[in-house]
Amino acid sequence: MDRKKLLMMVEIAIFAAIGLVLDQVSFKMWAQGGSISFVMVPIMLMAIRWGLTAGLATGLLIGVMQMMFGAYIVHWLQAILDYGLAFTVVGLAAIVRKPLLQATQSLNKVKMAIYIVIGALIGGALRFVSHLLAGVVFFKEYAGDDNVWIYSIIYNSTYMVPATIITAVIAVILFTSAPRLLQKAQTP
Repeated sequence: MDRKKLLMMVEIAIFAAIGLVLDQVSFKMWAQGGSISFVMVPIMLMAIRWGLTAGLATGLLIGVMQMMFGAYIVHWLQAILDYGLAFTVVGLAAIVRKPLLQATQSLNKVKMAIYIVIGALIGGALRFVSHLLAGVVFFKEYAGDDNVWIYSIIYNSTYMVPATIITAVIAVILFTSAPRLLQKAQTP
C-alpha cells in the first residue's frame, strides 16, 4: 500500500472519530432523535481534502459508529437510512472540491465561501432527505392524524436546517482562515 493511500485511510479514521465526538457534543432537539451538531464538518473536510471516496467513507464510518454507540433503531432499513446513508451522503459535498481548491489556490475567499456553502447545502439537503424518508416510513405513528410527509418535513427541519447552517458557517470560518486544511498532506 502506498503512503498516500495509507495517509488517507488514517485521516478517514481520525476524522470519523472526531465526527462521532462532535455528534455527541450536541444540542438534542427531540427525545426520539435529531440533534444540532458539528458532525458534518469533518465529513466535508475529508470530502474536500481527499475527494468523493474519502468523504463517503468518513460519513459511512460515522454512521456505523453511531449505530454501535446507542442509535435508536426500529428496523434494519431505518438504520441504513438514518445512520448509514444519512451521513454517507454528506460526503457528496466533494462535488465542489475542484472549484473550491482552485479558489483556494488563488486565495479568493469569497469564491471559497460560496463553494463551501454550496457543499454544506448539498450534504445537508441529502442528509435531510434520508432522515425524511426514514421518518415517513418508520415513524408515521408520531404524526397522528396529520399528514406524515408534512410532519416528517417539519420534524427533520427543526434540527437539519440549523445543523446545515451551523456547518456552513463553521466550515467557511475554518476553511477560509486556514486554507491549508483543504490541501492533502504531502508524503515524503
